[in-house]
Amino acid sequence: MARIKVLLKSKNNPAPIYIRLSDGRNVDVMAKTNYSINPSDWSSTKQEPKDLKDIHYANLNSELVALKSNLLKYYNKTNNNLLINTQWLKDFLNPAIEVIEEQKLPTTLVEYIDFYIDYRKHEIKETSRKKFNVIKHKMERFQKKRKKPILISDINENFKNEFVEYYKAEGYAQNTMQRELVFIKTFCKHARHLGLETHPQLDNLRLDRAKVEKIYLSFEELEKIENIKEGKLSESLENAKDWLIISCYTGQRVSDFLRFTKEMIRVENGKHLLEFTQQKTNKIMTIPIHKKVLEILEKRNGDFPYTISDQKYNDYIKKVCEVAEINNNIIGSKKVETATDSGIYRKKTDTYKKYELVSSHIGRRSFATNFYGKIPTTYLIYVTGHTTEAMFLTYIGKSNKDIAMELTNYF
Repeated sequence: MARIKVLLKSKNNPAPIYIRLSDGRNVDVMAKTNYSINPSDWSSTKQEPKDLKDIHYANLNSELVALKSNLLKYYNKTNNNLLINTQWLKDFLNPAIEVIEEQKLPTTLVEYIDFYIDYRKHEIKETSRKKFNVIKHKMERFQKKRKKPILISDINENFKNEFVEYYKAEGYAQNTMQRELVFIKTFCKHARHLGLETHPQLDNLRLDRAKVEKIYLSFEELEKIENIKEGKLSESLENAKDWLIISCYTGQRVSDFLRFTKEMIRVENGKHLLEFTQQKTNKIMTIPIHKKVLEILEKRNGDFPYTISDQKYNDYIKKVCEVAEINNNIIGSKKVETATDSGIYRKKTDTYKKYELVSSHIGRRSFATNFYGKIPTTYLIYVTGHTTEAMFLTYIGKSNKDIAMELTNYF
């Protein structure tokens, strides 16, 4: 049976990541990938970056997982008469490397983002493409303000300081800065993989994340939503209310649960299961259907609520929660217009009514938070799709102190 590993062979920083394919005594080949990492950030036993909470390393790990999966498929499809050697593996890893070397790689960040999107067009999702283009347009405006191009080789501490000053002046939140700096580093590291020079300070550029309130709906609040009196909601709001309850008891992203249909349901040993493919990860999921979801299906003659757009869902569930009087004051962030009729919106942290902060993401976080401690964390991670327990605990806002206090229940 074929086995595939990713590993480091060097202690230098950055160290290239190698991939190795073995199958019994006849096949054992290894070649260098286009990825690299600081050896101190790599787990040899797990064959992955240590800190998967770091967006760059989480993306790197996802790409390595996909690479191993694609290599296995490629190997299984290979003609038995073909010699499996190092060159065969290199051909798989770098099918277009000669074409890339023949053309001149962009040296400015703005141009490279376009190149990166095109280079990875068969791998990245449409949501990622849009996200990268948003960053590109911001860099275009930043470049215009600083009156000189942003070179890949100039992404260093001085750039980071300029970047922070510009984002603050434009009213962007700390976490927006942190997240987009991580993506800028990803673009630059990709350029380095293909041979462009990057600054020695690149790998160590960091920005701290600001702590944000983890907004979720408790079981008590969900009960208030369920018990909204008949006639208080229009048909469209009643439909959105049912989707909200479904999301809070399935723990899935809005891109997935709004696509649920009765054809995805099957019954085994008297248990109702829901099977679907996650849009973001392409992972086939099978999850049990909670009784609250079954009640909604029964009310709707076995059907899920009718499909609506993400934007309408976002708008409607705020109104649903307002009718349910989910209106306690809490600190949170939401987009507000910077000035009347400016058309420019930025996230602002302030005290708001809770229903104002409800968004399409709240279902997944409510599921994870409400069932934490009631369902084994391993099962919760399976449903939510987090890569590690550390990522899951960060997602629901559990600090080391919280976990320590919970441990006291067992002493």
